Amino acid sequence: MNKRIISTAKAPAAIGPYSQAVEMNQTLFVSGQIPINPETGKLVEGDISVQTEQVFRNIAAILDEAGYTFSDVVKSTCLLSDMANFKAMNEVYAGYYPEKQPARAAFAVKELPLGSLIEIETIAMK
Repeated sequence: MNKRIISTAKAPAAIGPYSQAVEMNQTLFVSGQIPINPETGKLVEGDISVQTEQVFRNIAAILDEAGYTFSDVVKSTCLLSDMANFKAMNEVYAGYYPEKQPARAAFAVKELPLGSLIEIETIAMK
């Protein structure tokens, strides 16, 4: 039962006292990702679709670093700054899970880090 910390420069560095992801017992827990461009360290500008795409690029980089893919994802939690963005977020989300979609929860929250429109946390299993 070794806990493995996952870190990659291809995704944003943690902005607090947490890891990008932790793997234990063939389960990967990816911390909530917001739409930060890892090359600039800044939040991407744009609507919910643009921000959701960046979140998924960040998740993909972390999954890849850990040796997982989107087909290994079993659960996602989507946090939205406004439920009015739900439909547009869903359209981007569906492109990453065309079949055998993971379980999911989606919530509107009062505020997200750095004023982002979305944050997604992910659990994947082998």
